[in-house]
Amino acid sequence: MSALPPDLPRLRTLRVWLSYVLAEIDMKIARLEKEQRAAAPIRARREPPEWVLSYLRQGGRPVPDSVHRGDCHMVSGHTQPLTRKQALDALTDGRVHACAICRAGPDLGVLD
Repeated sequence: MSALPPDLPRLRTLRVWLSYVLAEIDMKIARLEKEQRAAAPIRARREPPEWVLSYLRQGGRPVPDSVHRGDCHMVSGHTQPLTRKQALDALTDGRVHACAICRAGPDLGVLD
């Protein structure tokens, strides 16, 4: 037993009405999604640090290796952000070398 009317005119009327209701539901969903997107916090892209100390693994331990500019593509996965002073100190005390690709040494005023 169907809950739908048996005749064609009432079925067509019902279809038109349901199409109208469905369109209203779609518009309300779109409006609510737009409001949610507008209310969602915008995540700012984190700026890379100005300078980075890159580490190598030796004997299972991290060993400081080189100083890079923060946007250098030669940086390994093991890094630590540095301030300009920390980068200068690391280069001048001889513990690490400057990356030749991003020219961290000359950018910091340290010549090889």
